[in-house]
Amino acid sequence: MAAAALRGLGAALETHRGRDRAVRALSYSLQLVGGALPGPRGLPGGLLAASAQLSSCRTVLRLFDDLAMLRHSCSYGLGPKDEDVLVRGLSVLCNVANQLYYPCEHLAWAADVGIIRAASQRWWTLSTALWGSALLLGILRSLQVLCQLRRKLRQHKCSTSSSQSQKLRAQVKAEVLSILMDTADLSNAIHWLPPGFLWAGRFPPWQEIYESPFKGAIKWMPRWALQLQFWALPIINDRNQRWP
Repeated sequence: MAAAALRGLGAALETHRGRDRAVRALSYSLQLVGGALPGPRGLPGGLLAASAQLSSCRTVLRLFDDLAMLRHSCSYGLGPKDEDVLVRGLSVLCNVANQLYYPCEHLAWAADVGIIRAASQRWWTLSTALWGSALLLGILRSLQVLCQLRRKLRQHKCSTSSSQSQKLRAQVKAEVLSILMDTADLSNAIHWLPPGFLWAGRFPPWQEIYESPFKGAIKWMPRWALQLQFWALPIINDRNQRWP
């Protein structure tokens, strides 16, 4: 069991997506420990600084994700004709929001480092709004897919041991995990918007820190704990000291 988990972890770290998740989980953990320890100097400050550098590393690496996202959007197009119309529409809108998110984040990063002369906060706000919109669309899509899966499960209730029923249950668990992750991300996305919109800026520091490792743990559960052969695909955003 341990050997299989080690092989799976090693295989994941050889991919860009798997390595990004590992860096994200490490950044979350350092932020949690650094925020829990007393005092801003010494070890707590060092852990928070390391977490910020890991977060900045992921921001820079996302400079190369535009084409991958474009390829995904083009390959999906308007969705398969045999797919539910509502699911297709939500997926297309989600792809559009995700596609627009990247250049906005790139412009914000370029403004922060001084490559362009612009107010970076405006672009960070726009990128966060696009990220939140994509998350909301993803949640609505997963809810619609869940309703369809539950109807199919009721149709197969007489054959509970069939491979088809097991596959449907695995898909249900995957969609539930996706909703949990996207909801946690959406709560933080709204928190990072300008004050005055819903609960923007109202989260206490401990809540923002607590949610991050919780979501990171969920992301790794489908592969090694639940073994659903499912990888969640949220587009994640972080900027400076703000972690989704």
